[in-house]
Amino acid sequence: MKLLWADEQALLHVAGSCCLCILLVSTGVFDGVATEVGYGNYAEEVVAWLPAFVAMPFNCSINIGYVLLGIFWLQRWHKTQRPKDFRRMYMKDVFALMAIIYGPVQWARLWTQSHRTAVLDQWFTLPIFAWVPVWCKSIIDGWKPLNILLIEGLSVASYFLCLLHSRGFEVALGCHVLSAFLSALRVQRQYGDSNSWRYLWITLLNCFGFITLKLLDHWLTQWLLFRGLTGHFWSKVCDIMQFHYAFRFFEHVEQCRVLQVQT
Repeated sequence: MKLLWADEQALLHVAGSCCLCILLVSTGVFDGVATEVGYGNYAEEVVAWLPAFVAMPFNCSINIGYVLLGIFWLQRWHKTQRPKDFRRMYMKDVFALMAIIYGPVQWARLWTQSHRTAVLDQWFTLPIFAWVPVWCKSIIDGWKPLNILLIEGLSVASYFLCLLHSRGFEVALGCHVLSAFLSALRVQRQYGDSNSWRYLWITLLNCFGFITLKLLDHWLTQWLLFRGLTGHFWSKVCDIMQFHYAFRFFEHVEQCRVLQVQT
């Protein structure tokens, strides 16, 4: 079976992880976790006459961008890669499938304004960031499934910090972002060049924009530019661009690595 050129093992990896998270959330184990629920948490005004799934039309529709981005990167490389390039294809396909799934999860949170979809939105963010260190280690150390299992397992488990403290998610996310940055720097030093360095810094700038624009969503509405298309909307644009340039970084570093190995 093929889904938009995705590798079957990558599809099973992402689908299995998602089902596990959804199953755990459905048990109610995270019902006490602090999340932001309600339209009041967003600066965009609700359009009363629109259906609930697009009540905030800009914040809702931007999530299509994640799906389109994932589809774009799923089909990339497939026409040029050889069978022995399984590792690179697997890493890329998992990351692309994560983007495809993350869009609807965020949309579901906006649509339902329910606590459990908010938990899933938070939780899914962690393994996405964790995939950067996974991919980096695969570039440096080669194909080692145990590394994938260990890093992704720790990432998924880190969300349980939310049960220990109201700021547990922020702590876990901060650790994930730092780990992703340090891992990317290590790969850059070993295989990168000026182009991959540029992609890395564009990714970091978009990560900064993603975090700050989301946090300043309401405050930014004092300026006309952020009253229709709010800070939350632009934070998602930055997030999509962050995804894209992370792909560009890895694509280029993988090419540099091949050239170094051949020479």
